[in-house]
Amino acid sequence: MQPAQPIAKGPAKTVSNSRLKAILQHIYRDRQLLILFIPCIVFYILFRYGPIYGLIIAFKDYSVYQGILGSEWVGFEHFQRFFDSHDFWLLFRNTFLLGLFTLLWAFPFPILFAVLLNEVRHAKFKKTIQTFSYLPTFLSVVIISSMITDFLSPTHGLVNQVLQWLGFTPIYFLAAPEWFRTIFISSEIWQHMGFEAIIYLAAIAGIDPTLYEAAKVDGASRFQMIRRITIPSIMPTILILFIIKSGSVFRVGYEKVLLLYNPMTYEVADVFSTYVYRKGLLETNYSYAAAVGLFESLIALCMLLLTNAISKKAGGRALW
Repeated sequence: MQPAQPIAKGPAKTVSNSRLKAILQHIYRDRQLLILFIPCIVFYILFRYGPIYGLIIAFKDYSVYQGILGSEWVGFEHFQRFFDSHDFWLLFRNTFLLGLFTLLWAFPFPILFAVLLNEVRHAKFKKTIQTFSYLPTFLSVVIISSMITDFLSPTHGLVNQVLQWLGFTPIYFLAAPEWFRTIFISSEIWQHMGFEAIIYLAAIAGIDPTLYEAAKVDGASRFQMIRRITIPSIMPTILILFIIKSGSVFRVGYEKVLLLYNPMTYEVADVFSTYVYRKGLLETNYSYAAAVGLFESLIALCMLLLTNAISKKAGGRALW
């Protein structure tokens, strides 16, 4: 019986060296772009991945004097206390409904706006409308919330003045729970519609013009061209952005909610993020707030994975 021959390692080393050489060549070729990308990497390391270390306090009885490592381990005690509290289902329902309604109503508006704006043939009018539409994006949440508060004021607000002129009784909108979601979603549409439409306008600009020319020769109307050419052509972009947006259903930002809600609207307005703000910063219950925030992030991750899988099965488009 002959001894086994050793496996030749020369070709594998050659392939490995060639790949390393190709990577180094690509890095040298794109060195200027990579240098510009360094601040983005530093930002994510410091403000996205660095704070992950602090999530340890969700499993500890954190004490400022003992520090993160010196605090006592309590396991899932904070999670169990949150799940057993009467706040859990209220926060879960409010966060899910507010995020879901925002997704269902605010997501289609930029698509519709971009398609309609693309049909405008007057160049100056088109640019003017587009400019005014994305101006609210550059306003801070504080300014947007202040404008909403002024517009809806029961005494001198523009909306209530119009209602009084029409013969209706003024409404204290921000103190009425049934109006909070409508106000929040409407403000989200107004603030982000114009800027998000830029993405769809860019996708529409990439459509082959010969498709429209052929459709005109065949006698297709403008509505038929939108339905048969424009919408199907930008559908990959729509699906990708929908997947990204779906991960935010349980990630409702606390800023606008915090500026618009009050104790009279807690029953519909209080969400995970505002609850974490009150428990963590106002009541200094850091471990409990970290546990709630971690649970919110895990739910958002599950939603993102689920939507990505459904999109991949149904339309063949996904983030990965």
